[in-house]
Amino acid sequence: MNPLNRKTVSASTYTEKIVQFGEGNFLRAFVDWMVHEMNKKADFDAGVVVVQPIEKGLVKILNDQDGLYTLYLNGIKNGEPISEHQIIDCIQRGINPYENYQGYLDLAKSPDVRFVVSNTTEAGIAYNSEDKLSDVPALGFPAKLTALLHKRFEVFEGATDKGLIILPCELIDQNGINLKKIVLQYAEDWGLGEEFMTWVNANNIFCNTLVDRIVSGYPGDKIDSITAELGYKDNLVVEGEQFHLWVIQGPGSVKEELPLQSCGLNVVFTDDIEAYRTRKVRILNGAHTSLVSVGYLYGIDKVRESLEDEVVGAFLKEVIFDEICPTLDFPPQELEQFAQDILDRFRNPYLEHELMSISLNSVPKFKARVLPSILEYVKRKKALPKRLLFSLASLIVFYRGERKNEPIKLRDDQKVLDFFTKKWSQVAMGNPRQIKELTCEVLSQQYFWGMDLTSINGVQEFVSEYVQEIVINGMKNTLIKFETE
Repeated sequence: MNPLNRKTVSASTYTEKIVQFGEGNFLRAFVDWMVHEMNKKADFDAGVVVVQPIEKGLVKILNDQDGLYTLYLNGIKNGEPISEHQIIDCIQRGINPYENYQGYLDLAKSPDVRFVVSNTTEAGIAYNSEDKLSDVPALGFPAKLTALLHKRFEVFEGATDKGLIILPCELIDQNGINLKKIVLQYAEDWGLGEEFMTWVNANNIFCNTLVDRIVSGYPGDKIDSITAELGYKDNLVVEGEQFHLWVIQGPGSVKEELPLQSCGLNVVFTDDIEAYRTRKVRILNGAHTSLVSVGYLYGIDKVRESLEDEVVGAFLKEVIFDEICPTLDFPPQELEQFAQDILDRFRNPYLEHELMSISLNSVPKFKARVLPSILEYVKRKKALPKRLLFSLASLIVFYRGERKNEPIKLRDDQKVLDFFTKKWSQVAMGNPRQIKELTCEVLSQQYFWGMDLTSINGVQEFVSEYVQEIVINGMKNTLIKFETE
């Protein structure tokens, strides 16, 4: 079986315009795929040079394959399940700065380089006072980037047209703004001068971004069948879902330079990225969190199975369309399309998403992902969002730690777990007074919710009623009754 490289398959060569910090699965299934699409559909002619951000990584394997790899996209497309694959050829080479630091700095000398993308984990955009300009290389990504920008500033003598467009993909709020702050902090600490700092500020564009695609990574459990299907050996096969979304906050010039939308890619250029972040957190993450305790106590283990169940599926759809979407300021048609895309992702037959894998830290997740929808619904509608509150009642019962006489492996802050263990141990099952007291104590825990939820008129009575119903009659009977009322 031939290995995948440019000798065994036909692949294009492109001008090196993009420096990419990170060679992992996500960037290759997301940004590099988009670059590949722009090269094929818009003559973008953009090659990627991958920089390995940590000492141990995949650059050697990437170079052994001449930057080539196979991407499988699996999921619902145009309403139908589909799996498709292609060879991505935009990566031209990789550099390990721990072995070839000069080669890394030489990237700053290329007049063709215009973009920087990164995904160095959420911890990657961080300041480290021990990083120095003299390090070969500095440990942190922002320090490495500062050294590269400074070298470019020196090589081109501060030319205003040699700044870079920087698109960090790390999943933190205001990733571009935070990265820029750290770069400027290093510039000050290292004594790089006011002229350099002014050049960074005026001639480099740091975009805030929001990325969204589930990338399951290397399919090790089925690589033998994949290799037989492909007819070549690829050590960097990567799998991802069909859905993708990239929201970019930056000046209009970024949109003009990146022909993403003209290639039919789901990319949004905006002045307000927070609205899109809120939409994602409320609908995608909020639906997940609302579902976990309801679906699991009902007897379901996977997200896809929840959508396929008539009762749980109906409950989840009503949560999304009737109680979460009305709290968001987007055109109704746009919200409906986004929500439908989310449901398609949930029912993806190629991904098996366990409910218990989502259950980690469910109490703080509920506070961040679901409670804002509850509060906004009450504010706008002057009524209670009963399904979201039903999920809160389910969450309280979930933290009893038992499903059909089998223990639930709860994972949360120890203080949260100790609280529920103590309170549930004091409740005699079926005792309405004790259940009501427990519910009141949970709802009033400002440590959990950042507020006393009993202060919202009607919440304590509603949630207490359904905690009792679920405990006495079980989730399945209670949810069926709730859905038919």
